[in-house]
Amino acid sequence: MNVDDVISERIAAARARAEEAKRRRVARAAARRKGLAQRHAQKLRNQAARTNEPEAP
Repeated sequence: MNVDDVISERIAAARARAEEAKRRRVARAAARRKGLAQRHAQKLRNQAARTNEPEAP
């Protein structure tokens, strides 16, 4: 094993780490968007429920 082999292994490992980090970021962003959409939908449901309630005297 020479220096070029060691360097190419390190480069491959770095690329693999970068790709895994990118996959994690994409997954977290998707979860974040889903959570935001759910919270927004709940907020709208709460607002609709409040506007449909009769006023207290």
